[in-house]
Amino acid sequence: MEPKLFLMNENRIMRQVTAIFSIFLVVLYLGAGIFFVFYSDRSYLDKPVRVIAGISFIFYGLYRAYRTYVNIVEVFFTRNNNNQE
Repeated sequence: MEPKLFLMNENRIMRQVTAIFSIFLVVLYLGAGIFFVFYSDRSYLDKPVRVIAGISFIFYGLYRAYRTYVNIVEVFFTRNNNNQE
């Protein structure tokens, strides 16, 4: 019984670490998108390519932000009331 409880807690801790890491990825995607759209003037890429890539990064960053929010609420703020034996 004890090892099973340990594995469940280990899984929860791993999900919490993954949720925290997802926050950093959201910041990375949004930052890259903003950089491509607004601050990348001296680049070898043409402006339309930079804007398309930047907007794609921004939309994907917003999607990841939503999924990360849902995951954080699930992992940190809900109780696990499974009475498995």
